[in-house]
Amino acid sequence: MPSPFRAITATALIAWSILAFMRPAQADALADIKRNGVITMGVFEDFPPFSSVGTDMSLRGYDVDFANAVAKSLGVKARLVPVTGQNRIPALQSRKVDILLSVGHSAEREKVIDFTAAYAPYYIAVLGPRSLKVGGAADLAGKTVAVNRGTLEDSSLTEAAPPTTDIRRFDNYNGVISAFLAGQVQLITVGNDVGSAVLARRPALEPEQKFQLLSSPDHVALNKNEPALRQALDDIIGGLKADGTLNRLSMQWLLKPLDPKDL
Repeated sequence: MPSPFRAITATALIAWSILAFMRPAQADALADIKRNGVITMGVFEDFPPFSSVGTDMSLRGYDVDFANAVAKSLGVKARLVPVTGQNRIPALQSRKVDILLSVGHSAEREKVIDFTAAYAPYYIAVLGPRSLKVGGAADLAGKTVAVNRGTLEDSSLTEAAPPTTDIRRFDNYNGVISAFLAGQVQLITVGNDVGSAVLARRPALEPEQKFQLLSSPDHVALNKNEPALRQALDDIIGGLKADGTLNRLSMQWLLKPLDPKDL
């Protein structure tokens, strides 16, 4: 006659087997992308020269060309979804998008999302008119500085600026840029290429980079626990770097050759 312990053990094993059978298989984003024939990518709409709306109302820029190259390598179509600094990580985590472009790496972000290898150079700087003397973070005391809320620019500026700095946060880059051009703020904190492209619109200000806050190359961000998708994207980035595609994009959109040490 079987012991009660053996009976309980047998019952538990049967129950665990049933639960294991009923448990859904772990999601595989790469398999889903290939099955659907589309990869959905979150991009900024106002982030020139990486991505911005052209005269034909379509997105254009480094990220757009990179997105199309990634999709082509995967054998699928690219679907670009506009995001903001505030909603893009939630959009990724809720799987409204498969990946995000132009994401700077940080230890805090790495707790909730994964990153591929870098695919574009990018650094964060404080910019303003030549007439305003600013040589470092300490000189921001008492000055007004615009920044895009919830971005790496925001966190970098907040960490470096003295307590008396008047940081004015906007919901997008257009707000940051417009505030500066309208004279509502003295300085802006943006990426180097974004700043140079935008400030060229007002040459009378004699705009210049004051100092660099952080070097932060652009990565593709994806959800945690997606090793197949991460490996596929890393392989694609490596291939685009090796065959000269990333250098071509840099020459076209950033107006300078790609320096490998910037990635």
